[in-house]
Amino acid sequence: MKVLGINAIYHDPAAALVVDGRVVAAAEEERFSRRKHGKRPLPWSAWELPELSAAWCLAEAGIRPEELDAVAYSFDPGLMVTPEETGLFDDGDTMRKRYAEMAPDFLAHALPGLDPAKVHFVKHHVAHAASAGKAAPQRDNAVLVLDGRGEAHSHLAGRYVDGQLEILAGQSLPHSLGLMYEELTDHLGFLRSSDEFKVMAMASYGKPRFLGELSELIRATDDGGFRTERIDFTEFAPRLGRGDDWTEAHADLAASVQQRLEEVLVDLARWVHARTGEKTLTMAGGTALNCVANTRILAESPFEEVWVQPAAGDAGTALGAALHVAAELGERTEPMPGAALGRGWSDDEIQRWLDTAAIDYERPDDVAEAVAEVLADNGIVAWFQGRSEYGPRALGHRSLLAHPGFEANLERMNDVKGREQFRPVAPMVLLERAPEIFSRGPIPSPYMLFVHDVAEEWRERIPTVTHVDGTARIQTIDPATEPLVHRMISAFERRTSLPVVVNTSLNTAGRPMVDDPRDALECFGSAPVDLLAIGPFVVRRPRRTPRP
Repeated sequence: MKVLGINAIYHDPAAALVVDGRVVAAAEEERFSRRKHGKRPLPWSAWELPELSAAWCLAEAGIRPEELDAVAYSFDPGLMVTPEETGLFDDGDTMRKRYAEMAPDFLAHALPGLDPAKVHFVKHHVAHAASAGKAAPQRDNAVLVLDGRGEAHSHLAGRYVDGQLEILAGQSLPHSLGLMYEELTDHLGFLRSSDEFKVMAMASYGKPRFLGELSELIRATDDGGFRTERIDFTEFAPRLGRGDDWTEAHADLAASVQQRLEEVLVDLARWVHARTGEKTLTMAGGTALNCVANTRILAESPFEEVWVQPAAGDAGTALGAALHVAAELGERTEPMPGAALGRGWSDDEIQRWLDTAAIDYERPDDVAEAVAEVLADNGIVAWFQGRSEYGPRALGHRSLLAHPGFEANLERMNDVKGREQFRPVAPMVLLERAPEIFSRGPIPSPYMLFVHDVAEEWRERIPTVTHVDGTARIQTIDPATEPLVHRMISAFERRTSLPVVVNTSLNTAGRPMVDDPRDALECFGSAPVDLLAIGPFVVRRPRRTPRP
C-alpha cells in the first residue's frame, strides 16, 4: 500500500510517503524551492502544491504516480464554513475552499499519471493528530492539537487506542491560541506564521506583569476548550515596525502572553488526561513547537510522558494525512523512525559535487576528530551529514556547530546567521552526560522540543548555550541512533572536558535550512565559517593574510 501525503493549503507545504504502513520519506518544499516556509499563507497561494518534495518522495521510493494507492490531502474543504460563521470574516477563505476543492485535479497535473479519484481529503486537525498519535512510539496515547486554524477549528483533543482516533473535544473558531500568538508576533514587529519562536525567546527577557488582565481574555473552559477574546496589545506596549528596537514593555508583554499560554495549555492537558487516563500525551500543531510550554505540560500535568511531533507545524500534516489514510485502507502503520526523513547523498555523490565546485577538500581519517579539533580551537563548523531533518529543528544533520564555553560565541553565532542578538542557540549533549548538566525537562530529548534548567555549576562552563533565564533547549545524542554525532562530541570532550557543543540550524537569516550539497557550499562560501564537514570530507577556509 503506497500513500502520498500532501500539505498545501496554508503554509509550510510538504510531502510524505508511507509504504506498507512504514514512513519512508518526508520533506518540506522550502528545502527544494529555497523559499522560506515554501510560501506565505495567503489565500491566492492556496493552490501551490509541494511539487518538488512530492516528486522527490516518489523518486526516493522508486514509485510512479500511477502506482499510488492514495494521495492524502491534509485539509477537507467540505468542512469549511462561511467567513461569517467562523467569526474571522476572512474573505480569502472562499478562495481557499475553491482551490482545495480543485486539489485532485491540480495534483493530477503536477504528478502525471495520478488518478484524481485517488485523492482523499483529511480533516486538518485529524492530520495533525495522526502525525503525533500514530507516529509516536506508544500506540495508545492521548493527543492534543493546537495551531492557528483548520477548516473551522483551532484545536482537537482526543485519544488513540490501538491506532484508532477518538475525538473528545474541538475548539471552534474564532477562538484560537495560535492566532492569538500570531497577532502578538505581528504586533512585536515580527513575521506572523514564521517568527513566533522569536516571541518565545523575547519573553525570557521580560516579567509577566500583564498576566492579571490577560487571564480574563485567555482562559480554558470546562468542556476541554478555551476562549481567546480580542486583545488590543497597544494597551500594553506600542506596536513595533520591522526592525524597531523593543523595550522593557514589549518584553513584559511577550512574557505575560507566553505565561498565560502555558497555563491554558496545562489546563487543556489536565482535561484530556482526566478523560483518558493515558500515561502518554502526544502533541502536534504549531503551538506544540513552544518548547517552554511543553516543559510545563510535562511538569504540571498528570501525564508521565509527553511526545511532540518534531515536524509539529503544518508540514507535519503531510505525514499525518498519509498515516491516517493508510490506516483507513487497512494498513497497520508503524511509528516514524526519526526525523531524518529527507534527502541524503552517498560519499561518491558528495565527492562529485566537490569536484564540480573545483575547490580544495580533504578526506581525513575520521571527520568526527577533524571537526572536534576545529571546534576545540574555537572555530565554527558547518556540519552536513546524512539525511536532512523533517521539521524546523537542526538535529545533527544540517547544523552550525561551535564551542559552548565562550560567552562571546552567542553574539558571534548570531552575527554569522544575521539574526537578532536576543536569540539563543542550543546545545547538543551526550545522552549519558545530560542528567548531570540539565534538569527539569525530559531526558532523552532527541528532538529539541523542551527546555531544561542548566545546573548552576555548568552555567559558567557553557555560557553560549545558557539562556538569560538559566535554561537551554537541549538535544540529547544517543550513540545508537546518532553514532557519528556522538563520536564527534566525544572527541570534543576529550579535548575540552565539555560533553556539549553549540548546535543551530545550517542557514542564514531568512533562508531555509541547507538541504543539498550545493546549498552547503553556497552557505559556507558566504558565511564566516571555518570548516565545512560534508560527508567524510572537509573543506577548510583559507586563513586571510592580515593587511599591512
